Amino acid sequence: MTEFTPLQSFAGGALIGLAAVLLMALHGRIAGLSGILTGILPPAASDWPWRASFLAGAVAAPILLALVWTPDFSSPTPRVWLIPGGLLVGIGIFFGSGCTSGHGVCGNARLSVRSITATLTFMATAGITVYLIRHVFGGF
Repeated sequence: MTEFTPLQSFAGGALIGLAAVLLMALHGRIAGLSGILTGILPPAASDWPWRASFLAGAVAAPILLALVWTPDFSSPTPRVWLIPGGLLVGIGIFFGSGCTSGHGVCGNARLSVRSITATLTFMATAGITVYLIRHVFGGF
């Protein structure tokens, strides 16, 4: 069972929302990580520095947090499933024209029909997957 952490979840969501608003307000850019990553390759783009800074922050923040607070984390998912799972996520990002952060946080805030549809699809698929794994296949 997953631990209920409303304060940490609220704080994390607020920080993600603040970052998205600040990026839009200060740079006129959407904080979708797949779009930011795509724009950094190759690094010939004129807006490369802010993209690199954003991605560096996305990597550095959890590392810095781990230095001051180490949560008790474990996952019942076998490690051998992580690579295929990551590849499937990458394929979904390509065909979905963006990632969950871009659609769910930024696209929904802009009332994008494509993002709302994508987010509903993400959530329905997640719910069906959890149901199948826990109740049909007996849990893993």
